[in-house]
Amino acid sequence: MTDTKTRNEPVYVVDELIAQDIDAYLEQHEHKTMLRFITCGSVDDGKSTLIGRLLYDSKMIFEDQLDALTSDSKKVGTQGQEIDFALLVDGLAAEREQGITIDVAYRFFNTEKRKFIVADCPGHEQYTRNMVTGASTADLAVILIDARKGVLVQTRRHSYLCHLIGIKNIVLAVNKMDLVDYSQEVFDKIVADYTGFANSIGIESFTAMPISGFKGDNITTLSANTPWYKGPTLVEHLETVEVISSVDADKPFRMPVQWVNRPNLDFRGFSGLIATGAVKPGDKIRVLPSGKTSTVSKVVTFDGDIEEAVAGESVTVCFEDEIDCSRGSVISVADNPPQTADQFESTIVWMADEALVPGRAYWLKLATQTVSVTVQEPKYTVNVNTMEHMAAKTLELNEIGVAEITTDKQVVFEPYADNRALGGFILVDKMTNATVAAGMINFSLRRSQNVHWQALDIGRKQHAALKNQTPAVLWFTGLSGSGKSTIANMVEKKLHRMNRHTFLLDGDNVRHGLNKDLGFTESDRIENIRRVGEVSKLMADAGLIVITAFISPFQADREMVRSMLPDGEFFEVFIDTPLKVAEARDVKGLYKKARSGELKNFTGIDSPYEAPRSPEIRIDTTKMSPEEAANLIVDTLLGDA
Repeated sequence: MTDTKTRNEPVYVVDELIAQDIDAYLEQHEHKTMLRFITCGSVDDGKSTLIGRLLYDSKMIFEDQLDALTSDSKKVGTQGQEIDFALLVDGLAAEREQGITIDVAYRFFNTEKRKFIVADCPGHEQYTRNMVTGASTADLAVILIDARKGVLVQTRRHSYLCHLIGIKNIVLAVNKMDLVDYSQEVFDKIVADYTGFANSIGIESFTAMPISGFKGDNITTLSANTPWYKGPTLVEHLETVEVISSVDADKPFRMPVQWVNRPNLDFRGFSGLIATGAVKPGDKIRVLPSGKTSTVSKVVTFDGDIEEAVAGESVTVCFEDEIDCSRGSVISVADNPPQTADQFESTIVWMADEALVPGRAYWLKLATQTVSVTVQEPKYTVNVNTMEHMAAKTLELNEIGVAEITTDKQVVFEPYADNRALGGFILVDKMTNATVAAGMINFSLRRSQNVHWQALDIGRKQHAALKNQTPAVLWFTGLSGSGKSTIANMVEKKLHRMNRHTFLLDGDNVRHGLNKDLGFTESDRIENIRRVGEVSKLMADAGLIVITAFISPFQADREMVRSMLPDGEFFEVFIDTPLKVAEARDVKGLYKKARSGELKNFTGIDSPYEAPRSPEIRIDTTKMSPEEAANLIVDTLLGDA
């Protein structure tokens, strides 16, 4: 039975299939498509109220939620029930009540035609990172505008971010039309203002509709209050708009490998979520970055083998040949594979309270790949209000910038505009494991393609054999005046007397040549250590025992150097000296200058020192003489300790 469709009354359709053929009805609902969308806009534009209305009108609100409403609810909802829709879904309210951090509040509902996941993100500027999180997986964005206020700063900010992230389907929902007497003039002016802005940032089309989330106008049914509006209702549009997965199905096949599935010796498959395209038995495939090729022997799911799998499905793919493929690899169609590179231009949305440190190593996670990455000083940041490109040295919380990034190994990618799965990444702080940024690859740099590693016949193994020793890097770290250079010098003399081939890199000496262009800001210190790390690696490749004496105050930078070397060849030597002891020595008078303000960014005074957490060797200089320390270090290095 179907209710008569009238304006301003919700329509609940009871599908006749229920009565005629329950199996067909269940089959139809089992194969509904899924639409992910986000509601965004400025504070108090009515996002939570709209979501509450959608939940209520789709009859998915639980009875206990209704019973929990207080008697002083704001207004009267449809059918005479008093409902505060925003109270049902306000993520920030739940965050405050529960004392926990809610990044994005996701809600689920469905209609007769489609299933929905909606991300409810706060509109405040300081929660821009939350909005980016919700938009990253969305097929559509509903950008709300308060009809009384028009296009605001956050309207522009969120529109720009939605366009940047690649959301093609945008609904401009002019909300609270009941508070402007459903004026067509007001609606048309807002749409005209937004059109001018949208065109300026590259949004080619959007769907505008006048609504009242609170009253229900044009949400599930057309409203008698807006007879001049001839478009679809919001729900009708959501039910019929094309979703990303259907578009991705027409692209070349790509599947990042999540894990190797080998329950027994007779079965070896590679499991993952298909990002784009389709795959079936008999297809020729290529595995990247290795470049090996094979043929698909079968495609397996939990329910058994299938004839074909498409974008959005999780499957296990088996090959006819035993080729190298593991987590982080990408399986693609053989004759049209994605690219590999290690240097890119990217757009980055910074999401951490602590600013970006150019040159510092972060983890980059792209699809199932995880690599170490350094971010260069931004080319510029974007003022989302004016679209002006601003000069910048770093990125602060919620800032959007364009910067070059360099990974420590080749990654499989496609530009974000072509493939969100292989073009979008996150940056993770190596020390805290906190996600600090979301990024989009624009393109690889030409030098990444033009510069190739030259294979050589004589390598580190041959160099080390000629010197009859195992290469190593002894990385001395500690405060200025702790005794690093003194002990390092004694270690080298002892090794020299033992006919070991060594080289000592001292912090002060290196700054007279290789690093004389660097100062003592945090970014300069990071670059100082990076260069010394690369030199140390080259010397270790030559078979030498390298001894370095640098303050190297940041744990992340020492770990960056450790990652450059094979396991077991990096020895972190912590010269542990209390600040008051190091300051009392003050052989060079540096602490005195730092205390007086003559010397800025001095470690231990106005710049932090991060002590090693688990060094291979720890020297307590208050209990051990330099001679004793040198003996312990040599014995540990040579395996005699």
